[in-house]
Amino acid sequence: MKKKFWITLLVLGLLGIALSSCAAVPESTASGFSLNIDTPDGPEQVSSGVQLLVLVTVLSLAPSILVLTTSFTRIVIVLSMVRTAIGTPNAPPTQVILGLSLLLTFFVMMPVYNQMDQEAFQPYLNEEIDQDTALERAMDPLREFMFTHTREKDLELFLAIQDLDAPAVEEDIPTIALLPAFVISELRAAFLMGFVIYVPFLLIDLVVSSILLSMGMMMLPPSLISLPFKILLFVMVDGWYLITQSLVASFQ
Repeated sequence: MKKKFWITLLVLGLLGIALSSCAAVPESTASGFSLNIDTPDGPEQVSSGVQLLVLVTVLSLAPSILVLTTSFTRIVIVLSMVRTAIGTPNAPPTQVILGLSLLLTFFVMMPVYNQMDQEAFQPYLNEEIDQDTALERAMDPLREFMFTHTREKDLELFLAIQDLDAPAVEEDIPTIALLPAFVISELRAAFLMGFVIYVPFLLIDLVVSSILLSMGMMMLPPSLISLPFKILLFVMVDGWYLITQSLVASFQ
């Protein structure tokens, strides 16, 4: 015990000497990294800092903006319902569903992006318009797309929640009311398409269940027998082609 005590005491002493030597190191031998917080010399520096903060905030919200203001919501829900209706919740994998949804979203939104680039981004890069004008012009094609696929009933709901009267023109409708109305309209459209997709696969499940019940094979899971037939039906009718065609056509 005494031996362990002296060893512990020696280790603590060496540790104390090391810490004291580190504290005695002059500033010239420290790392060359330094952080300086200076007072801004004028309002221009403050404005630049605020613009940088706004830019970082917008970039952090970019995934949410992509999901909520484009066709991505409808596409990813329908494709997810397809694999659930077939009975293969892990095939295609989630990464494939998300990747295909992004590709179809870019394909559907390409006319909107081209209009935003021509009317807002390119003039701003050429220093023909200022930043505020560029943002306003960039929002116009996106708002037009959302108005096209938003139900009036959903839009009136959020206008009523904000105690706003229905404006005579679309330009007077605030984006804060248009955005959630567009989202719930997309959810409704996606679930309607998902219901139509579910019906033929549900019929196959009912037929297989009735056959197994009539044969007295109640212990055999019907999904085990119906799965190959559902996959065969989906392949025979070229399901991915039809679903992709329907999704793209629903935005035209």
